[in-house]
Amino acid sequence: MRHTISVLVENEFGVLARVAGLFSGRGFNIESLSVAPTLDPSISRMTIVTSGDDQILEQITKQLNKLIDTIKVIDFTGQNFVEREMAMVKVSAEENTRAEVLRIADIFRAKVVDVTARSYTIEVTGAPDKIDALIELLRPMGIKEIVRSGPVVLGRGPKGWRGAD
Repeated sequence: MRHTISVLVENEFGVLARVAGLFSGRGFNIESLSVAPTLDPSISRMTIVTSGDDQILEQITKQLNKLIDTIKVIDFTGQNFVEREMAMVKVSAEENTRAEVLRIADIFRAKVVDVTARSYTIEVTGAPDKIDALIELLRPMGIKEIVRSGPVVLGRGPKGWRGAD
């Protein structure tokens, strides 16, 4: 089962290593990881996507809560949340495929952010499924390189992480 976890932590040296260590110590893979400061620069939000057994994830969640630097852990599995990811895709754009690449980018509301004589670099933001679909449509054109941010998530509704409206 796929799990998306948001962890609010103190923005300090070594916190990321300790969190990653909890996963590796239990043989759990981190599929994607995004970390950035929140409105409060002393606090960072980690968004971790992983797959695995619910029982092991429960143990990891408990261990994350025990870390001194952890403020709050939210497992978004089965909850309502907004999920977005950003990707840049460098795709071949030969004379005979340029128009098709641009059409596909337009359909997905993607932006061309770089152009060379033989390639376009396309930036797209959306749900991971949307990005997967764009990549599959561009694959026959000849994808040269892909970079993805990994998903970031926020719970739906007015409630903030501090519990305030």
